[in-house]
Amino acid sequence: MSIYDSIGTTLFWAPWIGLITLISPLLILASGWRIFPTVRWLWLLLPLCASTLLILISPLFIYLLVVFDLLALSVVVLDLLTITGPSGLGVERQMLRSASLGGTHDVKLCLDNRSSRTQLIDVRDDLPPGLTSDPEIQSVVLSPGKRIEVEYQIRPLRRGSFPFESVFIKLKSLVGLWQRQVKRDCPGVLLVYPDMKQLAEYALLARTNRLSLIGVRKTRKAGQDNNFERLRDYTQDDNYKHIDWRSTARRNKLTVKQFQTDQSQRIVFMLDCGRLMTNEYRGLSLLDYALNSILMLSYVALHQGDSVGLLCFSDKIESYVPVRGGTAQMNRLLHAGFDRFPSLKQTSYDEAFLYFSRNCRRRSLVVLVTSVIDDVSAAQITGYLHTLRGKHLPVLALLRDRAVFDYADNPSMDESVLYRSAAAAQLLVWRHEVIQRLENAGVLSVDAFPDMLTTPLINRYLEVKAKHLL
Repeated sequence: MSIYDSIGTTLFWAPWIGLITLISPLLILASGWRIFPTVRWLWLLLPLCASTLLILISPLFIYLLVVFDLLALSVVVLDLLTITGPSGLGVERQMLRSASLGGTHDVKLCLDNRSSRTQLIDVRDDLPPGLTSDPEIQSVVLSPGKRIEVEYQIRPLRRGSFPFESVFIKLKSLVGLWQRQVKRDCPGVLLVYPDMKQLAEYALLARTNRLSLIGVRKTRKAGQDNNFERLRDYTQDDNYKHIDWRSTARRNKLTVKQFQTDQSQRIVFMLDCGRLMTNEYRGLSLLDYALNSILMLSYVALHQGDSVGLLCFSDKIESYVPVRGGTAQMNRLLHAGFDRFPSLKQTSYDEAFLYFSRNCRRRSLVVLVTSVIDDVSAAQITGYLHTLRGKHLPVLALLRDRAVFDYADNPSMDESVLYRSAAAAQLLVWRHEVIQRLENAGVLSVDAFPDMLTTPLINRYLEVKAKHLL
């Protein structure tokens, strides 16, 4: 056999032998030690592949290619030996247990290098769905025996409980041809509550007597304010008989006494978590808006000395917070409602009102927050609220669908649009009739868009309290 025949046979079998020789160690490393090649292999393989074109010039260049392959193989093996083991690496996550929806939350990952070698690391936290991080992956150099803290921020996209399970780490070799994937168990839980920024804003406006800026009306009647609350600056609408002249002389500014009605009320919120509350507006469901308004009114009522309770229901009772007063009740309401989400199930008003009648026997202000689009649900709501009218004071808070109002307010000569607008207008007329029937039966109502529910709900509560309707 001539030398050219020998070279030809070698060229035929060389690619297959090389492929098997290359893949077998990679499979063993990946399955046994979770070690994988990186993209930098391309910078090593591309020149080697391009150099094979030299064989077209002369078959004798194959011996030179063998030398190049051996050198490349030596670099790959030596770089593989520089990758460290995962046993000397410790991970700990530090974060607060609670966060607010829409805000940012700081998280620290503490990495410990207990080995005697420097480690090149890419670290990424295993975030549950519904959370985003900035940055997502961070690269650090961890010296022997050192500890380093990696900080990042997460932003919750929805309320609820988010379990953290693991932290993913990539250990890189010195040249960067290899990486070892390490998974460290690092359990934790983050509880995301509704944004409570509105509570601080309300408290600030209340202290400065500027609640009218957010639409809250002053509904106290003359002769009913008999319990001293605090001193404040005089405004144009105040009764001059309430001016405290001693404080005015001392402060050199007109000062009036502010009174509050001496009346403690019980308020029970019944929150519908069924399919009608799944509609969304600006990324939030109707349930999100309703929960924000309920928490806001609860904050106001608790600071007025009233007691508040919450009943969440869908086709079953989701959660129940007994009626209580005090500042600690706000935390109970937050914890009971933060992980409630609307479900695609038909609301069972029968079970909800039956549960309410068994657990709330004292006279209360009952606020039902829901939405209606059909006669069956409307008839059930009307019947149960009319039954409550004798023992309790019911308030129906109905959430409007902005899409229906937009369709009704924007008719067009186009037949498809005109029919849609007519259907929307007919639905609004029916909805108005339902509200009128309830009001004629003595049931109070609040009809508002979901993002504008808070102010009219607070005004209705203040009206009930001022007029002693309960």
